[in-house]
Amino acid sequence: MVEMGKNSTSNLQFKLPIFGDAGVGKTTLTHRYLHGLFKESYHLTIGVDFFLKKFEIDGKKVSLQIWDFAGEEKFRFLLPGVINGANGTIFMFDITRYVTFENLSNWFTVFKTANENFNQNVPALLVGSKTDLSGIRTVPEKEAKNFAQDNKLIGYIECSSKNGENVEELFRKITKIMMEKVKH
Repeated sequence: MVEMGKNSTSNLQFKLPIFGDAGVGKTTLTHRYLHGLFKESYHLTIGVDFFLKKFEIDGKKVSLQIWDFAGEEKFRFLLPGVINGANGTIFMFDITRYVTFENLSNWFTVFKTANENFNQNVPALLVGSKTDLSGIRTVPEKEAKNFAQDNKLIGYIECSSKNGENVEELFRKITKIMMEKVKH
């Protein structure tokens, strides 16, 4: 998936799936990142939606293929195929709905198995969404950080697609990790 040239204007192409339960904000996050807009509601994702974002970071031209994966359990059988060839991934939950955090272990089990089957080690970032609703938070930040650490994820970050908090930062963070991995 990654193509690298010899000079500092190399073009890098990364496959970045986003996983998590339905309604945690994967599509709103993607649209906020791509277009700078927040829309109150979207239609449920069926299977996988694909988006492309081109930008420059650290003097490198990057094409980020964002795979917005449907959160409904009936689509979970597609997950291993989506993970195959991924350069990084985002696991997302809603800080106001504890069940979406609990279900991360199911997502992560499928992710780990697929990584082993495809003989790859895809870096994953944990993202807690909807910080604009922190007054009704049900997932303590410490618990999320512990989950990320216990499962050897590359980190934990909270965001709000509504007000844009940490949206750009989380995509920069995962992109930089994927770029580092290419160097080694």
